[in-house]
Amino acid sequence: MRKVAVDIVDTNADTVADCGFCGFTNTKQEGYRRKVAWLRKRFDEGLKFKVLEARGEGAVGFIEYIPGEYTWRPIEAPGYMVIHCVMIHRKAFKGKGYGKLLVEECLEDAKREKMHGVAVVTSGGTWMASRDLFSQCGFETVDTAPPSFELLVKRLRKTSSPTFKTGWDAKLRRYGSGLTIIQSDQCPCIAKSTADILEACDDLGMRPNVVDLKSGRQARAAPSAYGIFNIVYDGELVAEHPISATRFRNIMRKVM
Repeated sequence: MRKVAVDIVDTNADTVADCGFCGFTNTKQEGYRRKVAWLRKRFDEGLKFKVLEARGEGAVGFIEYIPGEYTWRPIEAPGYMVIHCVMIHRKAFKGKGYGKLLVEECLEDAKREKMHGVAVVTSGGTWMASRDLFSQCGFETVDTAPPSFELLVKRLRKTSSPTFKTGWDAKLRRYGSGLTIIQSDQCPCIAKSTADILEACDDLGMRPNVVDLKSGRQARAAPSAYGIFNIVYDGELVAEHPISATRFRNIMRKVM
């Protein structure tokens, strides 16, 4: 497939419910509804949610970013714009340079707002965009966090770099013994993952503590660099991104 004409459409609290994201199109789906409510609360904090629309094809991707003072990633990034997510969710449009186009849109916004630069957390695993996309746009690694997270930055002026929050072990110990699920509505996939895991907990005879993150400040204090979803068991991090019930059962059989 050749590149086709696209538009980057800005959204706001009135229009974001109609745009679709992460491949979700069912507006009645729980994760979709919760994500929309989450977004509407963030626009006053400077969040940008922009949709990539291919002419004649509809929405094929999106990018979400917010000033570092309000980010939901466990980093210190005052004065920087922080990308939460960037995704091309239509297979036919992947690998055509559209992701780079969205990142460049964020960089232009950061320049207009006279920010220090743009930061993003990437992972060698799943659930986050590859560092390769950002390397193509001139981002450089400035910090790392276990197990395979990197903090990348594109500076727009000479100033100090963002950093990951530290003290992961101490944060984990706060949750004590037993099972704790830390969740948020920043990702529309989390609602289903949490529901499936809670059902698996019933089968296993477990009673987990569920912690709902309500603010960026709480997410920045999370016990993993992903921030918005974590599963902690007896003070150990057993998952740092949404997982299936099957995966959860396999993990618990090993650690219990």
